[in-house]
Formats: sequence, structure tokens, C-alpha cells
Amino acid sequence: MALDTYRIRVEPFYQATGNEVALFEHAWRHRMPLLLKGPTGCGKTRFVEHMAWKLDRPLVTLACNEDMTASDLVGRYLLDAEGTTWHDGPLTLAVRHGGICYLDEVVEARQDTTVVIHPLTDARRMLPLDKKGEVVHAHPDFQLIVSCNPGYQSRSKDMKASTRQRFAALEFDYPPCEIEAGIVAHETGIALDVATKLVRIAHQSRALKGRGLDEGMSTRMLIYAGLLLSSGLGARESCDMALTHALTDDPDMTRTLRDFVEAQFGREAGA
Repeated sequence: MALDTYRIRVEPFYQATGNEVALFEHAWRHRMPLLLKGPTGCGKTRFVEHMAWKLDRPLVTLACNEDMTASDLVGRYLLDAEGTTWHDGPLTLAVRHGGICYLDEVVEARQDTTVVIHPLTDARRMLPLDKKGEVVHAHPDFQLIVSCNPGYQSRSKDMKASTRQRFAALEFDYPPCEIEAGIVAHETGIALDVATKLVRIAHQSRALKGRGLDEGMSTRMLIYAGLLLSSGLGARESCDMALTHALTDDPDMTRTLRDFVEAQFGREAGA
């Protein structure tokens, strides 16, 4: 009951690109902590949502950031009408009641914060609540999943070896062209040939990673562009909004990306 609001009621669409579903299921049988590695917007979060639905487990998701404290994860005492009362944090809720806890972009959190997960990722499977003087032993159905983008993070934000080695890992990348186009078409309702044009633009932009761009266009960005196209906005405006201007402020790179768009959409995307 405590995690009912975290249950995913409708199947999230996910198109597998390999054997990642089977690999996850093997890890789930052992409640093994998992690290998902891959570029921004390639489908890591959707994959976790799909697997939580498939396994019929509540999913507690936290977007990590540098301001996150250990108390944000495990809980804190708060004042209410009856005085001071302990409130479990989202991680503690998942540990106590048997949910899947997903820490998105875990390297963005301070290392003194993420160290609280260490006792959960070895044979102990427990969470000490120091401020409350309690040790919560993980529910048999609890699983911890974290994600990161190794190609983007700075060395100062790399995951400590003492943390990293506590996880099994799955590596993700952008889907092959045909699969990615099918995903974009499914999520937006645009024609497959139009989705394929967007994917071709994305592939060209990804080749510029490290040569003017920190990251290429993600599948998520293509879905945004497809949604704008599906509502009747022109190709140039849709791609400017969802792809080009969202990716760079550099005038030369903007012109290059617009050239990619025009090469796919022709006069429709011209100035």
C-alpha cells in the first residue's frame, strides 16, 4: 500500500535493441544492483519504467543533483501538528516496502551522499538510518538501479571505484537507424519516412561529438521534433526548436545543423 502511487499502470512503450530485457531479468532474480551506462536521451529511463511494469514492481525514481543530501534519500524528522515526526525518504520507502529505486544520473550527486547506498549493494542489503537509530533491512523485492552518461561527465564527477564495483552494468547506446525511426514514429504519430529523416539528421550530429558538440541529438529530442511536426509546424521551425537551438548556441554549428535539416527536408526546411 505504501508504494501504490509508484506503480506503473500502463505499459510504457520500449523497443529492445538487443538482449537487455533478458539480462535485466537475470539480475532481478538475484536483486542485483544495476548500473545503466549510456548517452543522454537514449532510453535508459524508459527501459527501467518498462521493466518495472513488466515485473509489476513499484518504481521510485530520483533525479540526482549536486544539492541532493543523504536526508533527501533516506528521510528526516519534520515538524507537524503532533510534534517532530520521522518521514521516510524515497530510498527508504523502496527499501522498506520492496520497490525498485532508480537513481538517475547518480554521478551528479555528491559522493558523500551516494555513500549511503553502499550497505544496500552488498550482502548486507540494509540501510542504516543514523538520525533515527534504526537499521532497515531490505525487503526481498527491493532492487537498486543507477544510471550515468560516461561520455559526458567530467572526471571530477566520475563514480568512485568503491561504488562502481558494487554494481553489475548494462551498456546502452542510441538504437540502430531502423529501430530509432520506428520509435520516433510510434511516439509521435508521424510517418515512418519522416521519422527516418529526423534520425538521419541525428546520426550526422552525433558524428560531431567532440568536434563542436558535447552531445549529438538524442532520441528524446527527435521525439520532440516529431511532436511539433505532427501538430502542423514546418520542418525548419520544428527542428530549430527541438534540435538545433536546443543543442547549441554557436552560430557556425547552428548553420551546420540547419544544413543537415535542409538536406533531409529540402525546400520545406530552407530559410
